[in-house]
Amino acid sequence: MPKFLTIGYGDQAGYDRTSQPVRDAAHAQDAMLRAEGALIGTAGKPVQVRNPEAAGPETRDGPFMSSALPVAGFAIIEAADMAEAVKKISGVPCAVAHGVVEVWPLE
Repeated sequence: MPKFLTIGYGDQAGYDRTSQPVRDAAHAQDAMLRAEGALIGTAGKPVQVRNPEAAGPETRDGPFMSSALPVAGFAIIEAADMAEAVKKISGVPCAVAHGVVEVWPLE
């Protein structure tokens, strides 16, 4: 079955202004995805890694990319196609709590 990487963006303010029943349903959707075998995690503090000309790794704290909302988490899910992946992800916390989720097919 095809795999998809999802990247959730959201902040505490958006989460807090989302009604409790909607948040509860979103967390239930996450639990269902985990039960199906999805690997889901909350984003921690990133480190950038570079190794120009393979001369040795260089690291910098913090994200390389920036966006209007911070990265909140990641998942790897299985779905028959993009439409099914979108359907599965449309009910997760970042999608319903005023955030956004990107869905990337892994090829």
